[in-house]
Amino acid sequence: MSIVDATTGPRQAESVLRPGAMLGVLGGGQLGAMFAVAARRMGYRVTVISDVDGVPAARHADRFEVVNYNDLERLAAVAAKIDAVTFEFENVPADAGRAMAAVTRVHPSPDVLSITQDRGREKAFLTEHAFRTTPHRLVESRESLQQAVADLGLPGVLKTASFGYDGRGQMRLAADADLAAAWNTLAADRCVYEAWVDFAMEVSVVVARGLKGDVAAFAASLNAHSRHILDVASCPAPLTPAVAAEAKEMACCIAEKLGLVGVACIEFFVTRDDQLLVNEIAPRPHNSGHLTIEAAATSQFEQQVRAVCGLPLGSTACVSEAAMANLLGDLWSEGEPDWAAALAVPGVRLHLYGKGAARPGRKMGHLTACRPTVADAVAAVIEARRRAAPAVATEGRVY
Repeated sequence: MSIVDATTGPRQAESVLRPGAMLGVLGGGQLGAMFAVAARRMGYRVTVISDVDGVPAARHADRFEVVNYNDLERLAAVAAKIDAVTFEFENVPADAGRAMAAVTRVHPSPDVLSITQDRGREKAFLTEHAFRTTPHRLVESRESLQQAVADLGLPGVLKTASFGYDGRGQMRLAADADLAAAWNTLAADRCVYEAWVDFAMEVSVVVARGLKGDVAAFAASLNAHSRHILDVASCPAPLTPAVAAEAKEMACCIAEKLGLVGVACIEFFVTRDDQLLVNEIAPRPHNSGHLTIEAAATSQFEQQVRAVCGLPLGSTACVSEAAMANLLGDLWSEGEPDWAAALAVPGVRLHLYGKGAARPGRKMGHLTACRPTVADAVAAVIEARRRAAPAVATEGRVY
């Protein structure tokens, strides 16, 4: 049975929100900022709801509300003045979504949020609906970790069930001696142990599903990581036509089974024999989809606006081969990067998120390039980043 993305609020029956409506986004980071930019360009007003002040999305908002995500009464009061609410990130309490859903439309639904913010529930959902994943076990004690390792072998990866991203909340286990230290270090009541997969590449597919059940998926992007953080994304990924089509089809099927309304990113491992394994589901726009701003007929952020408002989904056609390189706070270690030098590389676009402190590993912005070939686009963003901070950026990796 699929999860139905519907709310019980009084505005449930309204299928189309026209420009001028007030849209709310829970979360104030760069994803919320880019959603707000797309929404305001289309004539919508935006309320940004964050639990902290001074966030990037606030500068693009018509209204900005600082609310503790556990203050359900206050969240409901704010939501009552909003025509539809969506999420910028999934690590907020599902009860926050439920409180808002009592008074207005919330997409994706709190049930979708609950599934995707917990690796154990997410793996159970994928398994129930016969989507291939890495072999895994739910782990709730040191003893069950030992059993999981006995079942699946070593090496493997132990991941916290919740609040893990960019490599946080996970540890690689290579020997039996690693088990106790990993369990104590992660210090979580619930974890997932995954067998090690010798995959050929990681790709992601951003998919949208509208109020009427229409679905549309972007072409898969190839993801290259450094220090467990996405470093460079390029599109289209180097997949065979059959595997590329299967990745889009699987992403659409997952969105349908979830009953998603909005945008999600499905991350896949591609094995050396061209099998697709679902790694994770993110129920919102994704870092790897930023290149759709320049490289697709409709960006992932406009697609989110369209889906939430009940509008027809836009075309996901690629208008160019493209690549995106993240700009982490490490680039600022020698001072402000030389953006003029970076932008001297033909075809490169700069996106800075407006964050205050540049800390190592913090995503401060990204560069995008559209070129005739993927290889050209990757080379362009890597060269532009190198020119921005020659002493820091080396060989397309930020250290």
